Amino acid sequence: MSTGVSHDSGTEDVRRAVAASVREWRDRLLALSHSLHDEPETALTEHRSAAKIAELLTEAGFTVTRDVAGLPTALVGERGSGDLVVAFCAEYDALPGIGHACGHNVNGAAAVGAALGLAAVADALGLTVKLIGTPAEEDIGGKALLLEAGVFDDVAAAMMVHAAPEDTVGASSLAIGAWDITYRGTPAHAAAAPWEGVNALDAMTLAHTALGLLRQQLPPGAVVHGVVTDGGQAVNVIPARTGARYEVRAPTLEELARVRQKVRACFEAGALATGAELELRLHGRDFAELRQDPYLTDAYVRAISALGRSVTSRQGETLASTDMGNVSRLLPAIHPTIGYDTGGAKQHTPEFAAYGKSSGADLAVLDGATALAMAGAELAGTATQRRRLINAVAARRAQV
Repeated sequence: MSTGVSHDSGTEDVRRAVAASVREWRDRLLALSHSLHDEPETALTEHRSAAKIAELLTEAGFTVTRDVAGLPTALVGERGSGDLVVAFCAEYDALPGIGHACGHNVNGAAAVGAALGLAAVADALGLTVKLIGTPAEEDIGGKALLLEAGVFDDVAAAMMVHAAPEDTVGASSLAIGAWDITYRGTPAHAAAAPWEGVNALDAMTLAHTALGLLRQQLPPGAVVHGVVTDGGQAVNVIPARTGARYEVRAPTLEELARVRQKVRACFEAGALATGAELELRLHGRDFAELRQDPYLTDAYVRAISALGRSVTSRQGETLASTDMGNVSRLLPAIHPTIGYDTGGAKQHTPEFAAYGKSSGADLAVLDGATALAMAGAELAGTATQRRRLINAVAARRAQV
């Protein structure tokens, strides 16, 4: 697809070329969003979703690599050869039982659209455009694993939009870590000889109670929540094994570590009181708090406002948790929300998922893609910002 944009083209020429490219791919992008929505796949099982994205990127002239960093459902697509690497993060995992109740079909399609839009001017702006397919955001944190594997090492800036009931910028997120908890006791007949058993369910109950009491002493912003996944097998047998998954959240990774010690003590208390054996295993990677880059945020606001959308600043607020926080601690990043009418429903509900193929969601895909691509183009065309980011990449590499 020739854009006719030369190296000395003005800003308006670049913006027109970006918008034209997104419009050209409109039908394919919306078909991708709808298809992801129709075939939701949970963490690390997103094989069809990744294949659909890879197919579209390949058709658009991207060099695509699958099975990245040992994650079969991760992918990277690249186009261009410039020294400034701008990445868009595509999410496409769904939630168990309720599908795309977080709108990742919109997130993923918008990121792909942004990559296609910016690729149209990549040569003119001296860019390499990188689409990073990041699985398991709702679970173990694909972005964190891809960071560890070096996939972001050459990236100067990373961007994405997230589906929501409204357009916002500037919010942070809570750091989060998860544990898989197992108590092991001793089975016994619940009526004939209960004193011969060690009750693993009692241990879990005591821990859960201790956590309830702990909440009064938790610092502002700290949250603990979990589910019991195994409470025993037979009502007339003292439970010999129980399991649970708990998540701990706090405003920063550093505060998360401190809160975790208090939470750990609650689980240890359950084991101490009952004599059960406790096993705590980290589930996935910790998610860091989100740090949104001020310049990229302003560039995105300018771009999305030019499309006629009204954006609310959430500076100083926190919005749940995301592994994009890990990316943002390493390099400049943004994670604004792109809004559409959901009938008042919030994320992580079946009602929110029901709006994932609405006309509003479709517009969010296209507007989010266009605004992200235009923010990337502005970044590449601003000499001071370009130098800032290229120097930052060089400094990171020098530290390795």
